[in-house]
Amino acid sequence: MTTPDPAPRIAIIGAGPGGLTCARVLQRHGLTATVYEGDASPAARDQGGTLDLHPRSGQEALRRAGLLEEFLALSRPEGQQMRLVGRDGRLLFDASPPGDGDTADVRPEIDRGRLRGLLLGSLAPATVRWGHRLLRVEPRDGAAHRLHFADGTTADADLVIGADGAWSKVRPLLSGAVPGYTGVTFVETGLDAADTRHPRLAELTGNGTMMALDGGQGFVAQRNAGGHVRVYVGMRTDEDWHRRSGLDLADTTAVRDALLDRFAGWSPDLLGFITDTDTGYTNRPLHALPVPHTWSRVPGLTLLGDAAHLMSPFSGMGANLAMLDGADLARALTGHRTVEEAVAAYEEVLLPRSAEAAEGAAEGIAGAFAPDSAAQILAHMTARP
Repeated sequence: MTTPDPAPRIAIIGAGPGGLTCARVLQRHGLTATVYEGDASPAARDQGGTLDLHPRSGQEALRRAGLLEEFLALSRPEGQQMRLVGRDGRLLFDASPPGDGDTADVRPEIDRGRLRGLLLGSLAPATVRWGHRLLRVEPRDGAAHRLHFADGTTADADLVIGADGAWSKVRPLLSGAVPGYTGVTFVETGLDAADTRHPRLAELTGNGTMMALDGGQGFVAQRNAGGHVRVYVGMRTDEDWHRRSGLDLADTTAVRDALLDRFAGWSPDLLGFITDTDTGYTNRPLHALPVPHTWSRVPGLTLLGDAAHLMSPFSGMGANLAMLDGADLARALTGHRTVEEAVAAYEEVLLPRSAEAAEGAAEGIAGAFAPDSAAQILAHMTARP
């Protein structure tokens, strides 16, 4: 193993899967990094839905982090089930996880919160500095940068890794690109104790993911741990659809009625995902960076995860790539004499890989919300080996 000499001060901005994976792999190879996170604590906010981790990306990153076996013990293999339902409620396609012992492409599901807990628990104490919301990054002498946080504190680093998501504060120092609206908005809702409180909807969802997409709109329901079903009501629409309608997003009844109006004619069972909510409604417009998103080298800075390649969730690659990014960057830093050599080697792999995935994600969301999306998705699913 080769490491930079002297040991660099490494700052990772953001305690998501990619940033935490990077910190963990660095620590396993004798380098330290400090992770700065704006959240006040690990429990400050909901971490989102479930993830399927792929063997050659997310699982590979966990293998390098020494956490693969722990992940497999926490994950839900049954969560790989995939269902397609028509707008009339008929089951069109149902694929369960492999049951023949073939594990070459097994993609177990895990809730984002559990994955974050696994990664946090693997780090040395005080690796993550909670309540450090980054305001700006100030270039200093050479490749160094000074980080300015909302609480008035500062920190200096020889390498700043922007793992801070869609609206990264690090990205503007490398790239002028900003995320653009994809044309699709999700309204998130959810069902608690679904098997007992909402048995018909739980049965329709199955053990994994259920999709009912047709004519530029539809439903995605995902089974989470603890009997929770997370639901995304999707629609191709203007980003300000609610303002154009004079809709107050805080008015639960008004949002429900507006969604029911948009989905008039759909199966009563599917409409139950709107009417039977236990969590209310959260508006989530989907954004993506331009494809390809590239930048020229700036000493002392780099990006990973959504900060580098924000894409639609219809690739299934976002968190997987972020974790592989983190593991690859850590491996580069422990395999080169200088930080700049390491970052250059990392970006040489990162940029073409993320461009390919982002192209696939753009095609995925376009197909999922096309006028004939139901036929497209069914053809794709039945063609898969």
